[in-house]
Amino acid sequence: MADVILRVFRGDAQGGEEKDYKVPVDEGMVVLDALHYIQANYDGDLAVRWNCKAAKCGSCSAEVNGKPRLTCKTRIDSLPQGEPITVYPMKAFPVVKDLVTDVKWNYQTHKKIPPFTPPKDTDWRMYQEDIDRIQEFRKCIECFLCQNVCHILRNHHKNDAFFGPRFMIKIAELEMHPLDTLDRSAMLRKEAGVGYCNITKCCTEVCPEHIHITDNAIIPLKERVADKYFDPINWLLRKLRSNGNL
Repeated sequence: MADVILRVFRGDAQGGEEKDYKVPVDEGMVVLDALHYIQANYDGDLAVRWNCKAAKCGSCSAEVNGKPRLTCKTRIDSLPQGEPITVYPMKAFPVVKDLVTDVKWNYQTHKKIPPFTPPKDTDWRMYQEDIDRIQEFRKCIECFLCQNVCHILRNHHKNDAFFGPRFMIKIAELEMHPLDTLDRSAMLRKEAGVGYCNITKCCTEVCPEHIHITDNAIIPLKERVADKYFDPINWLLRKLRSNGNL
């Protein structure tokens, strides 16, 4: 049985330090297994958030070797051999303790998005292609890895100006629903700050559900805002309508 060194952040919002742990490796072992070994054999007070251990609850998000990942989905044998494995909390959110971060900002942001609003006396029949289009967005497990890697939030701390990739997906799911009646383009332009995204696709790269966040959600939302507010023909038509000339 081989051993591996896990170099884990221990600390809280006031600061902390790395601590090394030697962990025996079994076949098929994932990083979360190694963290549980540390809790059982070295430091029982190591704070780790997890739940399903099946890559479906999104609770065990962390930064493994500097990359945002689900620890329950990251196999030890997929990482470089003979080197310590670093495990840090997500950088974009305040640290509570060790690997646990405070992600309540995400839930507060979610509340700002107007919910699905069908017309009164809705006929619930829909075309399959319309359902297929939004079904991809419903795969999101809210692991917030996309929020963590987004440089607008992670490096520039623009939480007050940009909702982040997770909520661009949510808005796209609503805006593209064939039975939704609300127009969220004004919110997208201002409060949600879709213009801040500069299409680096880093959010798409880390999504464990392989949602095409940039191509299928953010770019179409940007196009809707551009058509409504910056297209000169649409601008002229709005002016004519507002003056009663159409």
